[in-house]
Amino acid sequence: MARFFDIVIHLLVLVLLPPLVLGIVNKTKAWFGGRVGPPLTQVYSDVFKLMRKDLTLSRTTTWVFLMGPAVSLTTVLLAGLLIPFGMHAAPVSFTGDVILAAYLLALGRFFTASAALDTGSSFEGMGAAREVTFSSFAEPALFLGFAVLARLTESLSLSHMLAAPTSTGSVASIGIIALLVVAWFAVLLSENSRIPVDDPNTHLELTMIHEVMVLDHSGPAFGMIVYSAAVKLFVMSVLVVDLIVPKTGLGSPFDWLVFLVAMAAIGIAIGIVESSIARLRMVTVPKLLVSACLLAAFGASLLLR
Repeated sequence: MARFFDIVIHLLVLVLLPPLVLGIVNKTKAWFGGRVGPPLTQVYSDVFKLMRKDLTLSRTTTWVFLMGPAVSLTTVLLAGLLIPFGMHAAPVSFTGDVILAAYLLALGRFFTASAALDTGSSFEGMGAAREVTFSSFAEPALFLGFAVLARLTESLSLSHMLAAPTSTGSVASIGIIALLVVAWFAVLLSENSRIPVDDPNTHLELTMIHEVMVLDHSGPAFGMIVYSAAVKLFVMSVLVVDLIVPKTGLGSPFDWLVFLVAMAAIGIAIGIVESSIARLRMVTVPKLLVSACLLAAFGASLLLR
């Protein structure tokens, strides 16, 4: 019965809360800027408004253009079913699910970039090229982190790898997890087009990355893009939170409460980062992501001692 309760909570959290975390990020940025800012539920309103609008399609596009938002949303939701939320096992868990989760996220990016290329616009093609290039720098840090966790927990299932990576209590394991937290936080900012890698609110053509790929989408298709972006930010934030949040030992409801507080905290942390530092120059972004790879690699080297 407790397992059924945890699965229901997991599904509700996965579907309902991602726009709220994005709202916390925007509210934190507004607070740092001395503004009232949009309400926490603004992203929900934006998605509902877009879903009620008509869909406009260019005659130059094909079925690939519509598959982009649909596949992107489907893949991030499926990845969310494989990743444990806090100390609770994921609804779907098996040996090797870590590979499936990583490639589901990659598949969503592939179709988003393909939809941008399908418009025939060189401008959107430029954004797709930037997105894919920076992702190629971010993926090694993500996979190195998974390899470290697999070696540390001797498991290839995310529910085991992320549940208790510091269960040994050794100083070395705590140090390794600290390195992974920093590396994955950089990957989180990059993969979700956040400052200092990208700016979701920018309209400066020469610096746009993700937003330029979705310029031609409208109505329900753009609503799916906005919602899937919120879900992706939520799912990748869970990867970082799972490394930090300990099990309370007070029962499942308290563990869920601690997890939700941690998710709100990482939303505030992202907002603070975006308010405190400027966007990096385009040529500097790979250096940030390579640094994240080196941190994860250093964590892996500590396991070889």
